[in-house]
Amino acid sequence: MLTLALKATECLDGRGAFLHRCDPAARRLHLIAASGLAAESAEAWAELSDAQDVAPVRAMRRGNYAWVGGDSLGIGGVGTAAVPLLGADGPIGVLSVIMAGAGEPDEVKRSFLHSVAGWAAACLEDLPGRLPVRGSAAGSEQTVRMSKLTSALAEALTSQEVVQAVAAHVLPPFGADGLIFWVFEGGRQRVVGSAGYTQEFLRLLDGIPVADYPVASDVLGTGTPRFIESAAEYCRRYPALEHIPSPAQKNAWAFLPLIASGHSIGMCLVSFVQPRSFSDEERTLLTALSGLAGQSLERARLYDVEHARAQGLQRGLLPRTLPCLPAACAAARYLPAGLGGQVGGDWYDVIPLSADRVVMVIGDVMGHGIPEAATMGQLRTAVRTLADLDIPPAELLSRLNDLVSELGEDRYATCLYAVFDPITRICSFSLAGHPPPVIVHPDGTVHRPDLVADPPLGAAEPPFETHQLLLPEQSLVVLCTDGLLESATQDVDQGLARLQQILVQHAASTFTVRDVVDDVRHLGDLCDTVVSALLPENGRTNDDAALLIAHTRASDAGDVASYILPEDPRAAGQAREFVREQLAAWGLDDLATTTELLASELIGNVIRHAKGPIRLRLLRSRSLTCEVYDGSLSTPRIRHAAYTDEGGRGLQLVAALSRRWGARYLRDGKCIWTEQDIPVSLAT
Repeated sequence: MLTLALKATECLDGRGAFLHRCDPAARRLHLIAASGLAAESAEAWAELSDAQDVAPVRAMRRGNYAWVGGDSLGIGGVGTAAVPLLGADGPIGVLSVIMAGAGEPDEVKRSFLHSVAGWAAACLEDLPGRLPVRGSAAGSEQTVRMSKLTSALAEALTSQEVVQAVAAHVLPPFGADGLIFWVFEGGRQRVVGSAGYTQEFLRLLDGIPVADYPVASDVLGTGTPRFIESAAEYCRRYPALEHIPSPAQKNAWAFLPLIASGHSIGMCLVSFVQPRSFSDEERTLLTALSGLAGQSLERARLYDVEHARAQGLQRGLLPRTLPCLPAACAAARYLPAGLGGQVGGDWYDVIPLSADRVVMVIGDVMGHGIPEAATMGQLRTAVRTLADLDIPPAELLSRLNDLVSELGEDRYATCLYAVFDPITRICSFSLAGHPPPVIVHPDGTVHRPDLVADPPLGAAEPPFETHQLLLPEQSLVVLCTDGLLESATQDVDQGLARLQQILVQHAASTFTVRDVVDDVRHLGDLCDTVVSALLPENGRTNDDAALLIAHTRASDAGDVASYILPEDPRAAGQAREFVREQLAAWGLDDLATTTELLASELIGNVIRHAKGPIRLRLLRSRSLTCEVYDGSLSTPRIRHAAYTDEGGRGLQLVAALSRRWGARYLRDGKCIWTEQDIPVSLAT
């Protein structure tokens, strides 16, 4: 009944609505539902006696529509419109709407009000406390269908759902075969949904000027429906459109205005294969139904716009694609809370580092909405910036914690930041209030580390703990937010247990992939399987949910070569010799000269400005990486050498000869690295 009160308020642009039930013996009205009103206002009309001169009582006494002007309840209304809910033996209740601004409702709005009242009467007869009321079977079936349409329109969120509701609940009782919804935009009519028409026919009428479709001009100009009972009548009334009936394969039409907020927003066409006449009752009912559909469509179009904006914002904040790297390919899914119309604070990312290492990160800003999405965007940007500095996971989360703390006391976020090294096969990660990763082994076993996470970002007191896992040659690393795991029926631990079961059953195929494209496809399928199993209700969730699954691979031992160098000037020469021999063995002789020069410059810097021990490492992958390790934590910086300086140009030369270069810091020193592209002709 509350849904009907809400629908009445919406249809008439009112401030609120009342539904009363009649008590004939006591000659009183008892309130059973109210919408849009404060508790004290509803309480004022909770019980109305036959002696009170208010609109609901007048409608009950007259058995017909009643209007009483003035602000009866002191809530800013201009008057109250009321219609009785009629049963077989007279009024069984009253539907009243407090009007605002526009004054007494016009004829069209009164028609809508009578239609809602008819459905309310059918629902009221089914409520406990009512004796059975005699009535025709046809009338009872019609009121039941009306009630179902009201409920369906109340639940419809999108324009397509409004069209589907009308197709399901209006076409069958009228024996109709076709339905088209148009909206008027910029003087043109645009099809937003249909049933019973081919796409070829819809293209004939989609986007054409309203002036070129005379029946639309009539409906738009007058705000009243047009009923056409045969193809001959159609061609006689609109000779410019005589080419329409034949391809449409229809012979009777009801062109109905879609009215919302007092103006026509579009047109609804209900059509029939056979010629037919429309009774006065059918014309009134179809007009009223189109009014309800117009109100619902306007609301749904606003939702569609907001939903599109939300999706655009979310797409802009999350990665458009995830990179396929030598050490990992990944797929992910994101589901905002509710029905997908909101943005949220969950995010994920995959970030390449030097030496084929890869970052896998997932986070959850608590809450969902625009502010949380903005915070998420800041955190994701910060993570990418800090990841580029190549700092350890625990230190990175400490800096993120400072950022979240500066955003305000009501801002909190969870995060899992992991770095996988394909050469050592070690995955290092830190947790800030986040579930740990789940690891799937090639033999199908699933491992969930039993770890206690540090507090969430914004509430933690660093330092964060660093955890390490030795992964097999291949593995799946599964990261998710608690929105995927936790629900009203299960806690996080139960959700993780269910996730493990799903992975045991479905993850094996991802280890048999043929190529990168096949790998990504299998990972995407696995993501969909996990989501549908953990969120079975069409993916709907009360919290934002994110899932990231990465297929990790270890580097081939034959693609890595290391050499320990002495801490003296001879090291540069030995390094050049080692580079020549190793690149010759890899078939990369064309890169030998450049790589020798890079290694020589980096080692010369260590000899001059740092300290040992010194180690040189080469990595062959999609690019050639040259790394020099030393025992100093000093930061290398490019100098702007003068023309007369004899030195100071080493790092300028390094930057010029390599695609990119950088430094990362270890527990007992640092590594300076360079990357060079491997020509396609030399790639293995």
